[in-house]
Amino acid sequence: MKLSSNLDENIRQAHKLLPLGKSFDLVTRQLYFGETKGYWIGVNGFLKVEILQQIFSDLQNPFYTCDLKIEDIQKYMDSKIGYVQTSLSDDWDDILRNLLSGPSLLMLDGFSQAILLDVRTYPARSIEEPDAEKVTKGARDGFVETLLFNANLIRRRIRSPRLTFELVSVGSESRTDVAVAYLDQSADEELVRKIKSTLSSLSVTSLTMGSKSLEELLVKKKWFHLLPSIFMTERPDVACSFLTEGHIAVIVDNSPSVLILPCTIFQFTQSPEDYYKSTVVGTYFRLVRFLCIPISLILMPLFLLLTAHFPQFSEKWNLLSTKDLPGPTIIFYVLAVEFLLDLFRYSATLRSSQFSGSLSIIGGLIIGDIAVELNWASTEILFYAAVTMLASLTLSSLEFGDGIRLYRIFLILTTAFFGLWGFLGGLALILISVLTTPTFGGKSYFWPLFPFNWQALKTLLFRYPVAKAQPDKVWKRD
Repeated sequence: MKLSSNLDENIRQAHKLLPLGKSFDLVTRQLYFGETKGYWIGVNGFLKVEILQQIFSDLQNPFYTCDLKIEDIQKYMDSKIGYVQTSLSDDWDDILRNLLSGPSLLMLDGFSQAILLDVRTYPARSIEEPDAEKVTKGARDGFVETLLFNANLIRRRIRSPRLTFELVSVGSESRTDVAVAYLDQSADEELVRKIKSTLSSLSVTSLTMGSKSLEELLVKKKWFHLLPSIFMTERPDVACSFLTEGHIAVIVDNSPSVLILPCTIFQFTQSPEDYYKSTVVGTYFRLVRFLCIPISLILMPLFLLLTAHFPQFSEKWNLLSTKDLPGPTIIFYVLAVEFLLDLFRYSATLRSSQFSGSLSIIGGLIIGDIAVELNWASTEILFYAAVTMLASLTLSSLEFGDGIRLYRIFLILTTAFFGLWGFLGGLALILISVLTTPTFGGKSYFWPLFPFNWQALKTLLFRYPVAKAQPDKVWKRD
């Protein structure tokens, strides 16, 4: 729908499209610029009032209004409005999208175009280190809920003219701004086009949970795919490292998490902490993290298999101090401990930091001791469960760790009911689930293991010196 050159008709149309006079945050003003009548609309709280007042003061200055009649709106905007971010629009859909995003609207009588004044500002929290991705050394900044700030944090680190941010609007109601960030000539051009095309064609009313909602829309998974298909980070330095490697970052307004595409399973095993230590120390902790994945997955199911279904091995290797524990009791103990540890971890996660210390003491000392005394668990089972939990916590991605936890519970159940065959069959089903995990664009979830690329794989397995691990030397997906 196009604007009319009659201001009164445009004002009536604006009242039809917007709840002017009903919604308190939508403010309007009748203005006069010489003999030309104007009408201004803005969203209260999204505007830099001082700049807007200066613009209106200049436009109504007698020296500015010596020409009583405005003849050319383009020339008038270029010569009279001394502000950088101004544009013209004649389409109501474009005007409404801009107006509700922050820029204000100025309509003039006699013109079928309106002036958009981008003097917006957003309420935003301070930039601080993300709680889930802390490092002992290095940068202490993190992404926030404002898209422009997040783009600035990336631009500050990558000052390349090839760095591009393309904006797409998603959601018929929310109209959320989504920026696709990539390094031109480094990123896969076909994948960039596919991402923009997919975002533009998404049939959704709003991104309720920000980047997480967008992740589920981009990659549709089956219920048995428990591992994440898209890597998310709140650290600008991590996002920039992926951009220089040829990945694509998707930034969602109102969300502090940035999506990284394409995604591989190795992204969830990396940590920025490795690069703030020496090469040997960083390699050691990286290998420890790789080792913690199978420990977190099979330690408890294997313990259950040996103690409940093969007691002779349990006695031979002294896995249990109590020799007369029957198999069903051990199965109950293992399931009870898994449930209690998950309950404890979930409760501690949702509480503020002032309570988390108390929850750690209660969970570690009181609950564990009472569980043993009430015959809800044994000391050995609590020990193996604690080792499993510690192994899970070493994984840098919480979402990846949660997926491994659910796989472990599934493996415990198959082992408890079907013994050795349940253990082997459960492992086979888990392997099939992981191997068939979908990714955006059909890229391999196990690259560079498959397709095999040793030059890139060794930089993921070992912490190489920066000079030998530059993306332009090793990161060739072809």
